[in-house]
Amino acid sequence: METDPMTSRERLVTMARDSVAFEASGTNQLMDGISTMPVSNYFDPARWQREVDLVFKRLPLLLATTAELREPHSYKAIEVVGMPVLLTRGGDGAVRAFVNMCSHRGSMLVDPGSGVARRFTCPYHAWTYDDVGDLVGIFKQSDFGDIDMSCHGLTPLPVAERAGLIWVILSTDPVIDIDTFLCGYDELLAFHHFEDMHHFGSVQLDGPNWKVGFDGYVDFYHLPILHKNTFGTAISPDAVFHRVGPHQRITGPRQQWAKLAGVAEADWQTQDLLGGVWSVFPHGSIASFAVGDFKMFQVARLFPGANADESVSHLDFLATSEPSPEVAELVQKQIDFLISVVRDEDYATGLKIQRTVKTGAKKEFIFGRNEGGARHVHGWLDSILATSDADLPALFRNARD
Repeated sequence: METDPMTSRERLVTMARDSVAFEASGTNQLMDGISTMPVSNYFDPARWQREVDLVFKRLPLLLATTAELREPHSYKAIEVVGMPVLLTRGGDGAVRAFVNMCSHRGSMLVDPGSGVARRFTCPYHAWTYDDVGDLVGIFKQSDFGDIDMSCHGLTPLPVAERAGLIWVILSTDPVIDIDTFLCGYDELLAFHHFEDMHHFGSVQLDGPNWKVGFDGYVDFYHLPILHKNTFGTAISPDAVFHRVGPHQRITGPRQQWAKLAGVAEADWQTQDLLGGVWSVFPHGSIASFAVGDFKMFQVARLFPGANADESVSHLDFLATSEPSPEVAELVQKQIDFLISVVRDEDYATGLKIQRTVKTGAKKEFIFGRNEGGARHVHGWLDSILATSDADLPALFRNARD
């Protein structure tokens, strides 16, 4: 898909202009009044199943980064809400996605993980597929019997590589295309040049209901409180929300914006316009961190777990280039620190919340005027759950700026 860099830059400038204005006034972005939401939304099995079926199995999901599949014949296997997915980059350079399932008797071809392979051989009966999904070999074919191998390749899934990130729809009969869903957000993410980055490492964490976890990724209000012993005292609880369809970028008005005040907008450098947390609906969050003069990113994705009380998070860490051994040690320390913050502060608190919500002591949660991030997410969730397959594309098209 072609992008218009001028239009995209203008959108970044508009976002920065808003943040500069809040910085200059000493205020932050507030919603009109408070709102409430049923506490049962965080544990009700029927609600959870609808979210799995109508959100995670209908919408494009951020499943990988270009940096993980940089080389031809590289692959990544991941299981999401019960769907085993195999991502490959063929010898032609194209990324493809398949159900990780042999056409013969259903065995998974590859265990979760990543690597390089030109062929994928089923561990059950040794049927073999190439990295574009074609069936290319059947064990003892003469004994097995006649079969049209061209009709029994791997089952493809819709996939798109945009801005150095890879989205997949977990449906063989999609009701929305990935570009419609993105609403142009990928044009803004493209300024980060994730496709040129080095994949430094990954970790998987278990957590509470996926919304309990994701609420924290779109919330600055808790930073100086929950994270007071790690990094939060240096962070303002104020936030400015920049919406692009269901997605949103969250910037802190007390951060770097003051240096842009008094500078002509035409002279604003692009790298100064990219700060904040970039939230990808319904489950992704991208944040940058400085390690000396080195820059790295945490790409977090939250998925529903086995039931309404559980979630699975995948955290990937990208760096602007492959660091030297000395810098690599510092980067690894930063990664270990980030993992501990998410695991021991965010998710430890979230797991306690998951226990309290089921007591029945409170029927509603309260979201304040300054908690626009979570309110945006939950508003979109409610809208999507109430929208039919036929009307879903229009919901996103109408939301595009």
